[in-house]
Amino acid sequence: MTKKIRDTDYLAISARVKAMETGLLSRERMEQILDARTDEEAVKILQECGYPELNASDPEAMDAALSAVRETTLADLTGGAPDPRYIDIFKLKYDYHNIKAILKAQAMDVSPDRMLMDMGRVDARTLKEAVQAGRLDELPESLAAAAAEARETLDATRDPQLSDIVLDRWCYREMAGVAEETGSAFLAGYVEAQIDAANLRSLIRTIRMGKSADFLKTVLLEGGGVDASAVLAVGTAAGSGLAELYAPTRFQAAAEAGAEALRGGTLTEFEKRCDDAVGDYLAGAQFVPFGEAPLLGYLAARETEYTNIRILLMGRGAGLSAGVIRSRLRAGYV
Repeated sequence: MTKKIRDTDYLAISARVKAMETGLLSRERMEQILDARTDEEAVKILQECGYPELNASDPEAMDAALSAVRETTLADLTGGAPDPRYIDIFKLKYDYHNIKAILKAQAMDVSPDRMLMDMGRVDARTLKEAVQAGRLDELPESLAAAAAEARETLDATRDPQLSDIVLDRWCYREMAGVAEETGSAFLAGYVEAQIDAANLRSLIRTIRMGKSADFLKTVLLEGGGVDASAVLAVGTAAGSGLAELYAPTRFQAAAEAGAEALRGGTLTEFEKRCDDAVGDYLAGAQFVPFGEAPLLGYLAARETEYTNIRILLMGRGAGLSAGVIRSRLRAGYV
């Protein structure tokens, strides 16, 4: 019989995470990067925070360097986590991303290698060989079932968007399953918030693209705090009732930005507000003394940090003003 993991089993790693939180990129540090006179000075500030030299003029190399930092962080914490599934929850989305890339490349008879991200639970090369050769039994059960259904959908419809929808549904379903298996209320809430964000994004994009309510119904996910049928009703009404539906939720500001996007505004602010709403949920982990919540909160905060670093350096490289870059930064953990 598997030993039940208790909150107190996380005492050591929770204390370590609390110490590591002090190294997160603060708002003050980001302002220093914004105010740096040169890109070299901005990169030096990040190096002082423990990052390698990052070159915004070579986005591919920069992303590879950030991925290496991410892998180091995950590996560093894996050994101290009583339940490795709390680490895997941050890896599984890359498995599904890689399957999307492999199936599309296979359909186009090109190599998927440049699109693969070796940050999942399954080594990218191993995943590619298994999917391309049809040896899906070599993959984790859920991943194998997802790949089989997505391939069948792509073969039948020749529509990669539909196969992507299949894989997205499997991804969130597996995340929800992990939360249920662990019995973590905090992880379940995190997954719920991500589903709400995904559904709100689907709602706004579907309306903006002029697609039908039937299409929206195929992309909406079950398991969010806002019922999918209620989201569908707003979509059917071309956005009417959007503010009222999300007003009682942490997605109120995101919905308001979405309404502005439907009136012709850009999606940039809307996307930021969706991310910030999920971050708002995670911020509660800072007030939990020990357990899985501090670990999950810290790892999610690091994910946000990687996004912000990319926004900062790419924005500077593109010559954007500090004000524009600042408006795109995701809410931080510290």
